[in-house]
Amino acid sequence: MSISIFNLSAQNYVKLRENMVESQIKRRGISDENVLAAMNKVERHLFVPKEYLKKAYEDSPLPIGEGQTISQPYIVAFMTEILKLDKTKKVLEIGTGSAYQAAVLSEVAGKVFTIELIESLGKKAKTLLKNLDYNNVEVKIGDGYLGWKKHAPFDAIIVTCSPTHIPEKLKEQLAEGGLMIIPVGQRFSQELILLKKKNGKIKQTDVIAVRFVPMKDEKGKSY
Repeated sequence: MSISIFNLSAQNYVKLRENMVESQIKRRGISDENVLAAMNKVERHLFVPKEYLKKAYEDSPLPIGEGQTISQPYIVAFMTEILKLDKTKKVLEIGTGSAYQAAVLSEVAGKVFTIELIESLGKKAKTLLKNLDYNNVEVKIGDGYLGWKKHAPFDAIIVTCSPTHIPEKLKEQLAEGGLMIIPVGQRFSQELILLKKKNGKIKQTDVIAVRFVPMKDEKGKSY
């Protein structure tokens, strides 16, 4: 589209989102109507820094500060769809970041718990979600490797940063029959992995190659 993203009306933003969903998401195989509706509804331009507004609806990740990024729209939709969510499901997200993924999850799940390690990003995300009336999302500033035991078990877990291995605490906090989607590996060699817990055991499947920022603990270590 040739519309300048600065000085846009609400109607223009709607058109940009519709174009994003049609060209970047639907065309690449995302078909869950609830996920498509969420991607159409959540205003991605509100979750990116002002200097990147003109790229808000492009098919790419964008910097959000503190060395972190907002994921590209297709990956957000893909990871959301693969969890098979509905309003009966309780979801844990590791890596709140800009809160865009949390906002999308809130549209398709019943309750979202999201953890951000970086305090400045966590506080900003919490304020933004509150101001946008995403009242079914709870934000915690803390170590994602530990999960959120207080609210476990979770029907689904989504991790938006890459550890070198799957944290045991997250496996433990996944409900029976639950699904987890997580990128695993080093910065330039990561695989998106889908896990399912059945009869207390974890079965995992490699999905696609991806690239996410490293997952770190409260001491700043990635492992």
